[in-house]
Amino acid sequence: MSGDGDFGLLSPVSASPAVVALTGDRAVIAAILDVEAAWASVLEEAGFAPSGSAAVVTEAAESWAYDAASIAERAQGGANPVIPLLADLRGRVKGLDASALVGVHTSLTSQDVLDSALMLLAHRVVSALLAEVKGTTTALAALAEQHADTLCVGRSLTQHALPFTFGLKAAQWFHGVAAAARRLEALELPVQFGGAGGTLAAGTVLTEGSSSSPFDLADALAGKLGLAPAPAPWHTNRLPVTALGDSLASLTDSFGKIASDLLFLSRPEVAELGEPLAPGRGVSSAMPQKQNPVFSVLIRSAALQAPGLAAQLHLAAANFNDERPDGAWHSEWPAVRGLLRLALGAATQLRELAEGLRVFPEAMRRNLEISGSLLLSEAVASSVAPLLGADRGEAKAKLQAVVDETLQAPAAEQARIYTKLLREAVPVSKLSDEELQDLLDPANYVGEAAGISRRILAAYPEFAHTNPKGADRG
Repeated sequence: MSGDGDFGLLSPVSASPAVVALTGDRAVIAAILDVEAAWASVLEEAGFAPSGSAAVVTEAAESWAYDAASIAERAQGGANPVIPLLADLRGRVKGLDASALVGVHTSLTSQDVLDSALMLLAHRVVSALLAEVKGTTTALAALAEQHADTLCVGRSLTQHALPFTFGLKAAQWFHGVAAAARRLEALELPVQFGGAGGTLAAGTVLTEGSSSSPFDLADALAGKLGLAPAPAPWHTNRLPVTALGDSLASLTDSFGKIASDLLFLSRPEVAELGEPLAPGRGVSSAMPQKQNPVFSVLIRSAALQAPGLAAQLHLAAANFNDERPDGAWHSEWPAVRGLLRLALGAATQLRELAEGLRVFPEAMRRNLEISGSLLLSEAVASSVAPLLGADRGEAKAKLQAVVDETLQAPAAEQARIYTKLLREAVPVSKLSDEELQDLLDPANYVGEAAGISRRILAAYPEFAHTNPKGADRG
């Protein structure tokens, strides 16, 4: 059993040594032991444990020395992994210096340790996750600036809608990721403390007659772990957990948006974008010619799984009965770790994808020209209707009739036919050929695309790593 483990065989998006190192069972054990070692240090510094005991506990709390498989199996006896791990820790401390045992777990309960350990685990994963995200957003910001004027077609409800720019598309991808990442970065991950029933009764007894209070000890523990201090125990108030879950799910949502766009835009019949190429990537087991967009597939798989895990956290939070719940707490653990794994795995994939994304402006222009001048029908309605007479409704009906007749033709002929019919409907005396040509130029009808992109990048400078010029923040 000890040689068997979860290597992510059925979850390739997170099957990475870096992800496993931060979220695997060994990482969970290390986080639990780090909480216990930090608590021993707090107790020693406050005078509640012998001098030198914290060093003994820290030496005993080396995660490599613990059998994860054995701990997992024995956890069934007490319904959580802290109990068997604590027994093993006490055995190792006793073997080094029995007097240091007083510094192990004194006045804590399993939920204090495991909640704090999962917050610590999340803190470590989020740090790595944000580093990957900032690599992605830097690449997306560069694409937004490089392609500020690269024309493409904007699509609405799967159909060609208006002229667009690839720079704005990249900026909007950046916007989603940066906004979600900023929310995650600002999240407070608090320490848990409360004792067996959430009243700090054992801590009160421990600190009686001293200058310290249980709250002082909890704050000191938070400081040692790099977690936020908590104003009170949150054993049954699970906002810290659901807030973490929501932030991770929102981030994977933003990843999923990009992946969904890329899965369409990299289709051979569209071919506006391509994933980075590498030997062995995107292969098919049966069709040698295929180049599958595997980054996007894996990222999208994470985005499809994350909302269910976040919902599980809310379901648990709504069922945290009494002062210590019966099952709801336990159902959180795999959901929290699953979200951390998916987010970090997908972020790693997305960074490589964004940094190596292949952009094909010629294909963008080719697809734009499928609809061609017909994409400008909104602009035509606004500009030409006033030229056709005082009755604005009748003028718009006439222009709509031109569109309706155009749509009867095969798609490949529609742009040419629309221009021809429009020329016939609008006298040259009202609109010259040169003016009509300008009106039907897609580059003249992209609105504030460049300005929107600049404003987005300027709003998140810590994620853009650029200095957008001319951004109007007014």
